[in-house]
Amino acid sequence: MKILIADDDPQILRALRVTLGARGYEIVTAADGAEALNRAIEQHPDLVMLDLGMPTLDGLDVIAGLRGWSRVPILVVSGRTGAADKVDALDAGADDYVTKPFSIDELLARIRALTRRSPAVEGEPLVSLGDVRVDLAATQVVRLTEAGGREPIRLTPTEWRIVEVLLRNPGKLVTSEALLTEVWGPTHTGDSGYIRLYLAQLRKKLEPEPSRPRYLMTEAGMGYRFVPDPTPPT
Repeated sequence: MKILIADDDPQILRALRVTLGARGYEIVTAADGAEALNRAIEQHPDLVMLDLGMPTLDGLDVIAGLRGWSRVPILVVSGRTGAADKVDALDAGADDYVTKPFSIDELLARIRALTRRSPAVEGEPLVSLGDVRVDLAATQVVRLTEAGGREPIRLTPTEWRIVEVLLRNPGKLVTSEALLTEVWGPTHTGDSGYIRLYLAQLRKKLEPEPSRPRYLMTEAGMGYRFVPDPTPPT
């Protein structure tokens, strides 16, 4: 698997190249934002790992540039620890966020989670969330328009995995621990803040009224539940 690492700190680039390379990953590096976009176009990596504070183009600009044409998983690795920075990165299209300094075990777990894929199952149902239709087999989400059209809704790989877990368990409580284990792996069962961030993003994309969710419900202190739409999807 090929990973593009973009960071203006040569020591971090060198350390990650050695550490991840020793674990079988093919590593491509970039020292600034513009180079990162060029390398992504040339190399077509399976994962992009980038810092936010880079010269030429910052990390948010790189994320926006990538999301204009690619759905490659993006892992932000940054020294910025504020919640606003994390939300900005997720809003721009990043899939996950790790703060520096980090442990290599945590980084490897995040990489595995972002690159894990579930094969599509033939015959999976089309699920309705109001005017939104989720095709679990085709891994596609669209919103039905008043004119009768279908407007695509882009979900990041991590957002899709969360939606898939909830929608495959309609009406059932999915505990925070179970959701964290399924999406991020067993070493992250205490990182409930990640779920809250991603659920907020998903509600903006899928709920008719994100501030008053109807489908993606939070069960305080326990977990989350998908409440099915009683109207059959068409």
